[in-house]
Amino acid sequence: MIRRSNPPRNGEVADPRSGPDGGGPLHHRAGARRSPSPSRGGALAAILAGITLIWSAPAGAQTFAITGGTVALGDGSQPIQGGTVVVRNGRVVAAGPNVRVPAGAQVIDATGKWVTPGIVAGFSRLGLADVDLGAEGADDTANNGPFNAAIDVVPAINPLHTTIAVNRADGVTRAVVAPSAGKNIFAGQGAVIDTGADMDPVTSPRKFQFVELGQSGADKAGGSRASAHILFRNALREARELSRYATPTQAARGEAPTELERPVVRNPNESRVYGPDARRSEDVLLTRFDAAALVPVLQGRQYLLVHVERASDILQVLELKREFPSLKIVLVGASEGWMVAERIARAGIPVIASAVNDLPASFEQIAATQSNVGRMRSAGVDVSIGMIDDSDTRNLFMERQYAANLVALQRVPGAAGISWGDALAMITSKPAEAIGMGGEIGSLAPGRRADVVIWSGDPLEGSSAAEQVFIDGVKQPLETHQTRLLERYRYLPRRDLPEAYRH
Repeated sequence: MIRRSNPPRNGEVADPRSGPDGGGPLHHRAGARRSPSPSRGGALAAILAGITLIWSAPAGAQTFAITGGTVALGDGSQPIQGGTVVVRNGRVVAAGPNVRVPAGAQVIDATGKWVTPGIVAGFSRLGLADVDLGAEGADDTANNGPFNAAIDVVPAINPLHTTIAVNRADGVTRAVVAPSAGKNIFAGQGAVIDTGADMDPVTSPRKFQFVELGQSGADKAGGSRASAHILFRNALREARELSRYATPTQAARGEAPTELERPVVRNPNESRVYGPDARRSEDVLLTRFDAAALVPVLQGRQYLLVHVERASDILQVLELKREFPSLKIVLVGASEGWMVAERIARAGIPVIASAVNDLPASFEQIAATQSNVGRMRSAGVDVSIGMIDDSDTRNLFMERQYAANLVALQRVPGAAGISWGDALAMITSKPAEAIGMGGEIGSLAPGRRADVVIWSGDPLEGSSAAEQVFIDGVKQPLETHQTRLLERYRYLPRRDLPEAYRH
């Protein structure tokens, strides 16, 4: 049963993300309200208790429908005029034309508006840094610590960072959050978060491992790509060696683990699953925790996001599947991906691309072109848009503009653009699918979590604004630090202005 700190209003519905016992796949969005003290009077206590019970009603009672708007499902299809979206218990029930509004459902009129799934930021460092005034204000990089692959971003994510509210106000409802690599090519374990106005942002912890190859990886591995690739393979081999040992229970019975009995690491930081006496080679380079953190990657239970830009580096990553067939690789960046697009497509590896790289910002991006995404898409590659090293702690809302630019390229002679529907999918359902969460977030398909945005106009137009944002069916505030400052100083009487502004 969910308890809300404030009653629903203006289309807001109770937090659905909990089972009957108060648990469930996601955390609560609000703490429980305390019962009033008996000393405040029996009648008042009874009234307040009744109100609390109303606010604590099961989420199953909450249903609303958004009607009359232009609905885009986020699955690559074109917008639907006069569509309807029905939400119950924080999940999408139906979306499209001729959808019946359930009896008793609250109706939100979106006539003249656009309705889409919330934006899913395909690659970011959202929640790990607020402002760039100094290293003490950022938790995205561990330059001096003893660990790398074992690092988990979850403890560092701050849902109160002003950047989260700013992106929420522009329709970003979920984000793939990765650490930055410090002194090692392994940056650590990233997560998927929501941008809701609460203290429980994590949707899926330790969803993937992030590694830097290419030029950045070479710098961190001794100065050459050859060194980076051997370091990478050696780390995976050390993790494989560790995963071969029996669990403490099997060791006590004198048994060796079968393939199906090998230890499964649910939380890679809990390496105790192997027991205190698990043997390892004497020349290992990884700490025990770092090696344990890579075991789920080898088992295909955790995705492996690899940052590469150069075509030859991409091919080296594709070759990893020969030795480690269970790897679930996702390429990040891939500025020269168009040059080897057919091979990426054959490998079935998704790409979270930097959308509009068109200048050789480095020697590994000599062949960068704005047609990169369109050409990969035409070759059959599953492409989504991310923002690695591109204001990735703050300006994720720019993905709308990037997607719009890709649509506009259809009108440029000789360029390779994409359709409107594909562009929206690249910032909604496609990044979710890349990391195995397409069945949960990123579209308005039935059963998906109700991350819904009502826009003033076409969301790929820069002049359009998010007017209402729902995350898991809960209406979110759109106030930010900037809007508060605007309201504070917009109408100051002249006598209250600083001296310099009175003339």
